[in-house]
Amino acid sequence: MAHPQRKPADSDAAGDRADKTCASCGRRIQWRAKWANNWDAVKYCSATCRGHGVTATDLRLEETIATLLRARATDATICPSEAAKAVGAEEWRELMEPARRAARRMVARGELEITQGGVVVDPSTAKGPIRLRRPR
Repeated sequence: MAHPQRKPADSDAAGDRADKTCASCGRRIQWRAKWANNWDAVKYCSATCRGHGVTATDLRLEETIATLLRARATDATICPSEAAKAVGAEEWRELMEPARRAARRMVARGELEITQGGVVVDPSTAKGPIRLRRPR
């Protein structure tokens, strides 16, 4: 049986809800009716992200991405695996998703862009291989 749809009150009209990105994974947070009373306090898109948070490794990956891009030509790109290899050495494969998460958080702050085939893509929906570059 389907749940009845809640009709939004005037106070939670779509125009009143600012776009948000998850503090942990960097993906766009979809507004939910259960958050209507505390939308301003919502920081994470899920319980998993809330539990994970942002670790010291995540911050190191962000710093490494920025350092790698600064060492390249202005229009150059890098693969998230380069940052994962620099931080994780032999265990770099375990850091691939954290590296992508770090990149999405940096996109949300306007520090870089994520591309596929040379075209900027939405980091919340990008699937497959990605490249990272400075904003143009």
